[in-house]
Amino acid sequence: MVGRARGFQAWLRSALEDPLVKALMRRCNLTRPQLETLLIDLFAPDFLGRDLRSEEKAKLRIGKRVSRGAFNRTLRQARENTIKAIYTVLLLGYLGVLPSPELEPYLELGSALKRYAESLRSGLEGSEALKETILNQVAELSRTRALSPRRRPG
Repeated sequence: MVGRARGFQAWLRSALEDPLVKALMRRCNLTRPQLETLLIDLFAPDFLGRDLRSEEKAKLRIGKRVSRGAFNRTLRQARENTIKAIYTVLLLGYLGVLPSPELEPYLELGSALKRYAESLRSGLEGSEALKETILNQVAELSRTRALSPRRRPG
C-alpha cells in the first residue's frame, strides 16, 4: 500500500505542478491546499483501491502534514468554494451579466481542456499547440474587461 500511496502522491504533485492547473489556479477561488485536499478526497480511494479514513487521506497531503481535523476543514472549504463558484455563474447568467452567447468562449475553453486532459490520460502527449492555445484563452478570459458594460448586450 505504501507504494500505491507514493504513486498517488506523485500523480498529485504532477497534477498540481501542471502549467494549465497553475494558470487556472491563479484565477480560481480555491487555494492550493483546498484543491489538493479535494483531489485526495475524490481520487485517492479509486487510485488506492479502497475507501480511506480521514486520517489516511490527511497523510497523503504533500509537504506539511495536517491533522484529520485540519484536513476535514480544508475539504469543507474546498467543497463550499466549488459550490459557490457554480452558483455565482448561475446567478450572473440569471441576471444577464453572463448571457448564454457570452458563455460560449468559456464553454469552448472547457471543451479544449477536456480534449487535452483526455489525450494526456490516454497516454498520448498533449499537443503543445493546444496547450498554448488554452493558456492564451485562460489569460484572455480572466481579464476583468470580460465583464465590462461594453461587452454586454444592451
